[in-house]
Amino acid sequence: MDELLVRLGLPHLADAELAELAIAAALVAVAAVTGWIARRRLGARAADWLHGHEVSVRGPLTERIPSLTFWIGALLVIIIGWAAWPWDPYARLLLGAAAAIAAAASVRHLVIGAGLGAIPALLFASIALGAILSHAVGGLAMMRGRLAATGFEVGARSFSLLTIVNVALTGLALFLLVRLGNRIVRRVVRGGGDLDPTQQLLVEKLAGVAIVVAAFFIGIDLLGIDLTAFAVFSGALGLAVGFGLQKTFGNLIAGIILLMDRSIKPGDVIVVADAVGRVNKIGVRAVSVITRDGKEHLVPNELLMTERVENWSYSSREVRVRMKVGVSYDSDLRLAQRLMIEAAEEAPRVLDSPAPVCWITAFGDSSVDHELRIWISDPEGGLGNIQGDVYLRIWDKFKEAGIEIPFPQRDLRLRSFPEGASLPSPPKRAPRKRD
Repeated sequence: MDELLVRLGLPHLADAELAELAIAAALVAVAAVTGWIARRRLGARAADWLHGHEVSVRGPLTERIPSLTFWIGALLVIIIGWAAWPWDPYARLLLGAAAAIAAAASVRHLVIGAGLGAIPALLFASIALGAILSHAVGGLAMMRGRLAATGFEVGARSFSLLTIVNVALTGLALFLLVRLGNRIVRRVVRGGGDLDPTQQLLVEKLAGVAIVVAAFFIGIDLLGIDLTAFAVFSGALGLAVGFGLQKTFGNLIAGIILLMDRSIKPGDVIVVADAVGRVNKIGVRAVSVITRDGKEHLVPNELLMTERVENWSYSSREVRVRMKVGVSYDSDLRLAQRLMIEAAEEAPRVLDSPAPVCWITAFGDSSVDHELRIWISDPEGGLGNIQGDVYLRIWDKFKEAGIEIPFPQRDLRLRSFPEGASLPSPPKRAPRKRD
C-alpha cells in the first residue's frame, strides 16, 4: 500500500498530517452545507424563474437547476479552500477527490440539461473526474509532459498529442456552451410576452449567430492561434462568397430582412406561384410553406424578396371569398338573395362583420348571375371547404323555396315538308385541278 502511495507521489501514511486532513474534511463538510443552502435559496428560485420563461412545461435544464446549484456551490468552496493554503498531500488528495466529484456531477447535470443525452454527459463527467483527480495527485503534469513530447511533424510545423487533446476538449466545451446558450436564449425569448413570433425568431437567430461567433473567437484565444494566419483563409472565403456562395449568402440576408420588416411571418397564408399555403418556418436558406395538400414547399428567401407574393395575413387575417350563383329568370330574385345571405350566415366560419352580401352581376343566357361575397378570418383552414358548405346550404334552401338553378338547355326545331317534296341537295363541290 505504501509503495503504491509513493508511486502516486504521496508520503507514507505515518507521515500524514492528521490535523490538516481533519481541516480538509471540515472544509468538504462546509462545502456540502454551502451547496445545500445555495440549492434551497438560489436553485429553487432559478428553476421557477426559468420555468416561467419556458414555452410550456418544465424542460430538462429547469429540472436540474437545483442539483446543479448544489454541486457548483460546493465546488466553488472547495476550489477556494484548495487554492488558499499549501495543503498536506493527503489533505490535498481529499480536497481533489471532493472537487472531482463535484465537478463531474456539475458537468453531468449541465450536459443533460442542455439536451445532449446521457452518453455525452457520462463522457464529459469522466473527463472532468479524471483530470481533477490526476491534478490532485500530481499526475496531470506528468501526463501533460508525455503528451507534449509525443507528436508528429507536417512540413515545417510540429503537432503534439497535447495539442490535439486541447483542441478536442476546447471544441467539445465550446459546443456544449453554444448549445446551452441557444437553449437559454430560446426559452427566455419565447417566454416573454412583449415580442411576437417573428421578432422572437429574429432575436433567436441573431443571438445564435452572435454566440457562435463569440465561441469561435474564444476558442481561438484559448488555443493561442495567431489571427494573422487567417488572412489567406479570409481572402479565399471572400472569393468563395463572391463566386460560389453568392446565392447562399443572398438567401441568408433575405431571410434576415424578411424577419426584420415582418412582411412574412410564421403562420401567414401566402400565395406563391398560384399555390396557397401557410408559412411554417422561416429558415436561414428557405421558407417552409405547407399547402392544403399536406405538401411542404421550401421557397428560397431570395425568391420571396424579388417575386410577387400575396400575403393574406399581412395586415389582417380577414379574407373575402367570392361565390357565383345563377338563378332562373322566373324566380323571385329578392327572395333568392335573402336565402343566399341566410345560408352564408349559418356557416360557422363566415364572419358576421363584415356581413355577407349578394349582388346581381349580369343577366346571362339562361340565368340571372349573382355573386355572394363572404368574409373569413382563418384562410389557413382552406377555401374549398367553406365554399362547399355554403353552396350545399344554398341548394337546400332553394329546394325548399322552389327556386330553380338553371342549367344550359338547347331547343331543336324540325321543319316539315309537303308530301312528294324532296330535300334540298347539298351544293356540289368544284372539281379539283391537278398540277
